[in-house]
Amino acid sequence: MTTAVTAEVSDTAVRRLVDVVVALVALVFASPVLLLLALLVRHSSQGPAIFRQIRVGRGGQPFTIYKFRTMVEAGPLGPQVSGRADPRITPFGRWMREHRLDELPQLVNVLLGDLTFIGPRPEVPEFAASYTAEELTLLGVRPGVLGPGAILFAEKQAEELDEAEDPARYYVEHQLHPKLALDLDYLRHRSLRQDLSLVARTIGVVS
Repeated sequence: MTTAVTAEVSDTAVRRLVDVVVALVALVFASPVLLLLALLVRHSSQGPAIFRQIRVGRGGQPFTIYKFRTMVEAGPLGPQVSGRADPRITPFGRWMREHRLDELPQLVNVLLGDLTFIGPRPEVPEFAASYTAEELTLLGVRPGVLGPGAILFAEKQAEELDEAEDPARYYVEHQLHPKLALDLDYLRHRSLRQDLSLVARTIGVVS
């Protein structure tokens, strides 16, 4: 119960105001980069520039998340989770993933209120169905573009999936809950200092 209350209180109006202002400014200044990346995605492989996927948001409500497409066959064709060497990833898509540029369209999700910049990363319904009772308290807040669980996946877990015979099953059995444990701990101690630390760690991962 304490974890749930802490989660709800931490999703403040001030945080939402900062999200809107930063997302608007970022979209204005990054629009040439977004357009260029969209054109390069279309040129590098057949298919749309934007990948859409249903994720579970605050209150357990589904929403559509936007990313630049990084796979030849993304979406329902194949596992909902992928490692670094997944053969579906295009060469340009792999470069975007390494620098997290595929996440830039999520500025729109932030503006719409689906996401906040720093928070627990939203899962697809398939994996959210495996949440424990405590982990479900993560759905009391707006999910994030960046978060401690997402950093763990980028730093260590993604590479493990390359050796898994069934990536989705391995993810649920070995990786999902350690990720969510970090996100729960983050919400218990959420602060501006912690958010800035996560931004710095993310920069270290992609640099």
